[in-house]
Amino acid sequence: MSTQRQQPETETETESTESEGETAQERRLDEKRRRAEERERKRVEAEERAAADAERYHLKVFRYDPEVEGKQEPRFDDFHVPYEPGMTVLDALIYARDQFDASLTFRHSCRQAICGSDALFVNGSQRLGCQTQLSDLDQPVRIEPLPHSEVVKDLVVDMEHFYDQMESVEPYFQTENRPEGELEEQRQSRENREKIKKSTRCIWCGACMSSCNIAAGDNEYLGPAAINKAYRFAMDEREGEDMKQRRLEIIEQEHGVWRCQTQFSCTEVCPKDIPLTEHIQELKREAVKSNLKFW
Repeated sequence: MSTQRQQPETETETESTESEGETAQERRLDEKRRRAEERERKRVEAEERAAADAERYHLKVFRYDPEVEGKQEPRFDDFHVPYEPGMTVLDALIYARDQFDASLTFRHSCRQAICGSDALFVNGSQRLGCQTQLSDLDQPVRIEPLPHSEVVKDLVVDMEHFYDQMESVEPYFQTENRPEGELEEQRQSRENREKIKKSTRCIWCGACMSSCNIAAGDNEYLGPAAINKAYRFAMDEREGEDMKQRRLEIIEQEHGVWRCQTQFSCTEVCPKDIPLTEHIQELKREAVKSNLKFW
């Protein structure tokens, strides 16, 4: 006797079968979602436990806000930041701002020691926040704005005076000895390029100016950064002797190179390892030679 598959006898029976199939599929999808949510919950809990168990660095951060009553008196706030390998002072400040206090104010931009905007006074020394590893510092890590500058808010200082001093030495290339050909290059010898190479690294961060005791006491002193910028162009052979003499006249003024007392503090804190004191001394020698007269 042959066996044949029985077909649903009515439309109602067909719909019932389809409904049961959809219900089973929905149950499978619900179970799948439930398992996914459970995995995500366990992952979040594991991350929270890891964060709780992580080593934390103690930051003491200078705070000051002249526009908010109750915060006009300078103080230090404490933050305990979970440490991760490779974490910098800037990373820690960003974490403290994002997780603990959104009003914490500081400058930063490129995070690659190029923009020079995050110069700070960390554990008693001028440093770039993005360049300074937390693991190299003793705790508590004391973070303050650059000394000898007016504090605008928290770790932000007024840089206007620093920029004025930089502009006063005319920090741009000037020459009258242009090539004859329209498309001919202004050539520079390899020896001359090597001579001024380190001076071109300046990122205008202001760390050297902040460390200089002379600049702290003489507001008209050009400062190591501005003098280094003058060195960069005065020693560039492409500008010519006349322009070099003009630059020497700018830096040999009363508040120029002769105010430097060779303390080397600027050289020690420079994040780009520019031999600032050596450049200042060389400009002193050039200024003396330019004023010697032989009859």
